[in-house]
Amino acid sequence: MPKISVEIPGELLDDLDGHVGDDGKFVNRSDAVRASIRKTLDVLDEIDARHDRLDDESGRGVADSDESTGGDDE
Repeated sequence: MPKISVEIPGELLDDLDGHVGDDGKFVNRSDAVRASIRKTLDVLDEIDARHDRLDDESGRGVADSDESTGGDDE
């Protein structure tokens, strides 16, 4: 599994840590971040579906496909 680094504000990290550990919903920070990313992507896919912006079979938004420029070239 690839590793990434992310900088986040201390307040957000404190909030995240409140959901991690024996009394939390997640075993560790990585599990919490993965769950959050999955949930966010699901919500974005639902929004794209409502606006007819999904590719045919992938279920991913058009912006996630190779057709997207992804930059500020304009």
